[in-house]
Amino acid sequence: MPDQPNNPLHGKTLESILNELVTKYGWPELGYRIRINCFLEDPSIKSSLKFLRKTEWARKKVEELYLKGK
Repeated sequence: MPDQPNNPLHGKTLESILNELVTKYGWPELGYRIRINCFLEDPSIKSSLKFLRKTEWARKKVEELYLKGK
């Protein structure tokens, strides 16, 4: 795997990104910032990861929010 020095997400897993966002914002605020049902109704890391891995637009929103906070 080639190095990606200009990619700020290089080496970050979706799970670690989501965990950091939940720690920083909490589920209610995360659901307010990114309107996704898996963040608003009975949220969990497992169910959110399952949804985000299947839904590219939602994953991009999560990554964008993560990068804004850095």
